[in-house]
Amino acid sequence: MKILSTYSKNLAMAVLCTLMWSGLQALASSPSAPLSQETQDDIAKHRTISAAHEAAAKCLESGKSDEYCEGQLLAACKGIAIGKFCGMKH
Repeated sequence: MKILSTYSKNLAMAVLCTLMWSGLQALASSPSAPLSQETQDDIAKHRTISAAHEAAAKCLESGKSDEYCEGQLLAACKGIAIGKFCGMKH
């Protein structure tokens, strides 16, 4: 009886995985609408902010002070982000 139970669980998992895979393929293959200019601008801002945060992390790893690295972060994010830690404007 336990073998049947294990078999049933494995079969259910296989079916579930197959259904999930099919759904993911359908999502990936469906044509997406062109992105609006506003969305494209947001994407660019996110990438700029991401690069600024990566640079700040490398700055801290190099042993420089928090104050110095945060100053560099703020300078890199000026005009596109808000706050002491370079948050995205939404």
